Amino acid sequence: MMRIGLFLMTNLAVLVVFGIVASIFGIGSVHSAGGLNLTSLMIMCFAYGMIGSIVSLFLSKWMAKKSMRVQVIETPNSQAERWLVETVAKQADMVKIGMPEVGIFDNAQPNAFATGWNKNNALVAVSTGLLQTMTPEEVEAVLAHEIGHVANGDMVTLALIQGVVNAFVMFFARIIGSFVDRTVFKNEGDGPGIGYLVTSIVMYIVRGGLATAFCLWCTSGLPCGCCLSCQQL
Repeated sequence: MMRIGLFLMTNLAVLVVFGIVASIFGIGSVHSAGGLNLTSLMIMCFAYGMIGSIVSLFLSKWMAKKSMRVQVIETPNSQAERWLVETVAKQADMVKIGMPEVGIFDNAQPNAFATGWNKNNALVAVSTGLLQTMTPEEVEAVLAHEIGHVANGDMVTLALIQGVVNAFVMFFARIIGSFVDRTVFKNEGDGPGIGYLVTSIVMYIVRGGLATAFCLWCTSGLPCGCCLSCQQL
């Protein structure tokens, strides 16, 4: 689930920044004298939502390394590191994928994740807590689980799902922003006013905060009914 949390936070950062810039500069405006053109709005939101998700997918490995401070094992410096790299190599060979980068991040909780846009150019990372509290057999099972995500292309699947979510968030943010602009701020002009801009930005930020809280819940290891779909990935 940490893999999903990292991807969602990256995606949210891209979506929020893009939404703010688009609102300020009027990029992809679908306003007219009669209000919003909903068909054009949906097409625009779907295109921008998918672009945001794809950008997040390509940034996912780099963001994971930076945010989790992953130390990639270039040359093993201990028996444990050598075993870790050899185990990942063996499992990657079994499922016929390219050798992933292998890394360790400092975290007392037993955690692991795999990420990357390409199954032949992925990253598998484990926490220090996982190596310290689990037996080699248990660690090997965790690594096999993460390698399974890579081999199945689950990050690409998640990106496609998130692209659709992005589209709906952008769509409804603009509809609500337009409603507030015309009813509260009494803007009767052809283009969006201050109410539309402020409301859209606030909705992006609120949505980002809620999803980030969800990510923190996921990666904390607490049980959550919403995680049932995540656990299948």
